[in-house]
Amino acid sequence: MTHYHNFINGAFTPSSGTGVIEDRNPATGALICTVPDSTPSDVAAAIAAAQDAQKEWAKRPAIQRANVLRQIAARIREDVEGLARIITEEQGKVLPLARVEVAFTADYLDYMAEWARRIEGEILESDRPGETIFLFRQPIGIIGGILPWNFPFFLIARKAAPALVTGNTIVIKPSEETPHNAAKFCELLLKTDLPPGVINFVHGRGATAGKALASSPKIGMVSFTGSVETGSAIMASAAANITKVNLELGGKAPAIVLADADIDLAVNSIKASRVINSGQVCNCAERVYVDRRVADQFTEKLAAAMAQTRYGDPLGDKPVDYGPMINEAGFHKVDKLVQGAVAAGATLVTGGKRAPSDAGFYYEPTVLAGCRQDMEIIRKEVFGPVSPIVTFHDLDEAIAYSNDSDYGLTSSIYTRDLNTALRACQEIRFGETYINRENFEAMQGFHAGVRKSGIGGADGKHGLYEYTQTHIVYIQRH
Repeated sequence: MTHYHNFINGAFTPSSGTGVIEDRNPATGALICTVPDSTPSDVAAAIAAAQDAQKEWAKRPAIQRANVLRQIAARIREDVEGLARIITEEQGKVLPLARVEVAFTADYLDYMAEWARRIEGEILESDRPGETIFLFRQPIGIIGGILPWNFPFFLIARKAAPALVTGNTIVIKPSEETPHNAAKFCELLLKTDLPPGVINFVHGRGATAGKALASSPKIGMVSFTGSVETGSAIMASAAANITKVNLELGGKAPAIVLADADIDLAVNSIKASRVINSGQVCNCAERVYVDRRVADQFTEKLAAAMAQTRYGDPLGDKPVDYGPMINEAGFHKVDKLVQGAVAAGATLVTGGKRAPSDAGFYYEPTVLAGCRQDMEIIRKEVFGPVSPIVTFHDLDEAIAYSNDSDYGLTSSIYTRDLNTALRACQEIRFGETYINRENFEAMQGFHAGVRKSGIGGADGKHGLYEYTQTHIVYIQRH
């Protein structure tokens, strides 16, 4: 069993404290590795390394910074299978999805590297004779990246790649639930030309290491992906220094199924969106609104599809569609919401309890019919393989139900009518809307939410520019 140190200034560095965090396989409970429960002093050392490296890194032409990203991508592609198995072992996602995550991470690094020659400023017209106004996009400085556990490897690239290509350095705190893949990422960095201090990793818990990172006056922006509660705490920590925050928080994505929809397409897409990664994805369909005229047909087909879903140890002998919940707390949260919905009058069509297993926390694929808008299962993020269904009378009611939420990350609509789809896109208040497909974003898009789903966003040109600050220069000719 290996103990991994923090990665600071280009080297694995022991923590100044004695605390240890265990990383366990959620499918079996087996101990995988340990990492330090880092102290604020460890975080300060990582920030100091990033600060020392940032000026020289920013002076490099962007294309040179991009070449380092390409080197990291190449190293990742040399061991896709090994990295995928590490992710599956510590996080619980099925191996094919872990392979996609690893490959997508490498592609994302290459994609962000392509922006090196495309970062643009502006020349603005002046009101004064002989004056030229320039708008430059410059690096913020040091980025603090705080990661979730559900797509832990990809989120390293989502935060580090745009930070580095725009001239920033970064300190990353991986989730304490999934530190092993981050340690392996650091080992890959040692095989590249990345200068020491440009990327640093500090393991630890959110209340200590995460808080120290978010509250540091030397951090220019904190980028966090995770829960609303933790995001709010990060904002509070950053507020004292007026530090910029970039937050992707929870989701409660509505899926609207109109009477004219391709029902089989809707069923397959919503099922895929609901069971991917055991339902532990913030952008997946969390509540389903179905036209009452097709509700029985849709519910019957969705229940049949969900009931056929296979679950179990992703590294076991049998093929499965999803693995365990990340931990016991996640399992109990899902079960509490399901049982609460049944007690409030919902009908349990399939599933609704812990799946038989010798180890791990597996929840049965579940469909609940007869849900109401005021139920907790419609209001709160489930983060599990559960589909609650609410019926509606017309599109106005479906849109009103969808918008009636604290969240506003993703949404989806199923219809054959282009006019209906376009109208819904104009009136539904979410950062993303998917028409007749599952919820899964593209790296060239802009993954961003409204309301309590976050501030700012990621991916594409707009996600890249989140990691820059503007500098206006006035030049007067005499």
